[in-house]
Amino acid sequence: MIFVMRDLLYLERVEQAETLLKPQRIEVLRQLAEPRSCTEVAARLDQTQQRVYYHVKRLVEHSLVTQVAERRVRGINEGVYQATARAYWVSPGLVGRIGQRQQRDEASLGYLLDLMEEVQSDVAALHSQAAHRAAQHAEAPHEQSPRRAAGRHAREPDADEPDLPSLGVSGEIRVRPDRRPEFMADLKAALKDLFTRYGGAEGDAFKLAVACYPDRPHDEEDRSRQGEAR
Repeated sequence: MIFVMRDLLYLERVEQAETLLKPQRIEVLRQLAEPRSCTEVAARLDQTQQRVYYHVKRLVEHSLVTQVAERRVRGINEGVYQATARAYWVSPGLVGRIGQRQQRDEASLGYLLDLMEEVQSDVAALHSQAAHRAAQHAEAPHEQSPRRAAGRHAREPDADEPDLPSLGVSGEIRVRPDRRPEFMADLKAALKDLFTRYGGAEGDAFKLAVACYPDRPHDEEDRSRQGEAR
């Protein structure tokens, strides 16, 4: 079996979130960005092997970490583990909506929050489908021609292959307060044109979501966290 590290794991079960969201366990998970044994993780974190193994075992039980290999060290079989994904998203559905959904204006931040929750859920589901197909693709080299199979063996499997067609665009614009109505009118006209040109019954169905919000200043704490992530 070929292990393919996923870009994203979407946590939709309470027990998964409960298992992950403990400070020491998150530190262990970060160490497993690369394949490592419990002994190696324990040395890096200055923890006992038994304590690290307990955390790893719980993470494996809930598919947050995967055992990718086993090796023999001093006559004992030692597992090698790696994080299942590079990023973990916690579904807003774990708590659910408290009270009834509010009727919101499209220009409100609350409407944007509802839209982003829907986009997050859809994108996570699509990514899970793509990752599942990629795993099947990686595990079935016998279905390919010998030459193509050899080519696939020569490089690391890609968690995004085969991928699903999608598009993400991000940028910064500047609009003076007195020109905001003009900008909104231009944006709505552009979207109306797209919906008119591509709103027929033929072809594959795609969702189009547009978000526009004030850029927030990034403080020193944000920059520090970004540096740690790198």
